[in-house]
Amino acid sequence: MDEHDLLAQKFEQDRAHLRAVAYRILGSLSEADDAVQEAWLRLNRSDTSEVGNLSGWLTTVVGRVCLDMLRSRRSRREDPLDPDLPDAVVDRADGTDPEHEAVLADSVGLALLVVLETLTPAERLAFVLHDLFAVPFDEIAEIVDRSPAAARQLASRARRRVQGTAAQPDPDLNRQREVVDAFLAASRGGDFAALLALLDPDVVVRADEVAVRAGATSEVRGAAAVAETFLGRARAAQSAIVDGFAGAVWAVRGTPRVVIDFTIEDGRIIEIGLLSDPEHLAKMDLELLGEAASSAMRPPVSPP
Repeated sequence: MDEHDLLAQKFEQDRAHLRAVAYRILGSLSEADDAVQEAWLRLNRSDTSEVGNLSGWLTTVVGRVCLDMLRSRRSRREDPLDPDLPDAVVDRADGTDPEHEAVLADSVGLALLVVLETLTPAERLAFVLHDLFAVPFDEIAEIVDRSPAAARQLASRARRRVQGTAAQPDPDLNRQREVVDAFLAASRGGDFAALLALLDPDVVVRADEVAVRAGATSEVRGAAAVAETFLGRARAAQSAIVDGFAGAVWAVRGTPRVVIDFTIEDGRIIEIGLLSDPEHLAKMDLELLGEAASSAMRPPVSPP
């Protein structure tokens, strides 16, 4: 069996998974098939000799294809009042189509697909890939051409809408900064009540792998637990603009080591990200504020 045959065999093994990913993103079986076929064509045109995880590579390719299709679909649509109705997956009577049954078993409900139609293409892709298929934010960031922090924001906004809480992130950057500055002040001052007042009851803190290795907890949920986590801390954190949103940075001699990424809705913090991976930080647009703004920001480097 030559290399082409091996690739074809591997692709066929992943076809049902890829079709399920495409269907969840697009809500159309025919378009999902088109996306999977385009992924096969791109596979044949690419040098995958150094690809360690071909399944992950193919999922990323399908994600890019689907994002382009969603954007094209939105640009063509002249009447936005009636969103496209997603295709329902109906099982064959004889139940003898294994691929069809795999898609059926891995599909989402029609109601969720209708909700997904209300999201922007980038929000929909980020939510589906991360929340439904556990694709890391750094990989999603490459697909949507944003930083991992921005990809996390996209998925968070989509998740809130899918869960039925349609509040949008506060668009006023000054208001965001007020909330973040109040949070940092309460953290430094050990004011537990003030921290609670700034946190959504269901707030969640997520730390990346580098931050976890440095001692952070990978995930903390609930206002009380999050307030306790930050109580008396953040003393060296500096207010910053992180990819266009209010955030904070801990820097050493001008080199950012930890970025604190906030998602704020209706004046309350609903999600906090602790990001320490140097490669991810290098992709971020960071601007220190206040006194820190006078300090030169150097690109993050890996610790010795």
